[in-house]
Amino acid sequence: MAKPDNRADNVEHLQKAVQNTLQNLHEGEDYLAEHADEIGSTEFNQIRSKNERRREAIQGFRSEIKDEAHKND
Repeated sequence: MAKPDNRADNVEHLQKAVQNTLQNLHEGEDYLAEHADEIGSTEFNQIRSKNERRREAIQGFRSEIKDEAHKND
């Protein structure tokens, strides 16, 4: 039997995802700040691209949080 669709904690899960993604973003930025002159351009560009995707993901999570919050009103 399938589990019932319980979305009561979606906002909490999304907020944790935002926090984790922000932490990874900051770690990537810190790494680049410390090692930019030591790494190759390929690695540098990969980290920059990954951080851009993280920013986009954070925006998506925040949009979902707003949607979920309105559904729970």
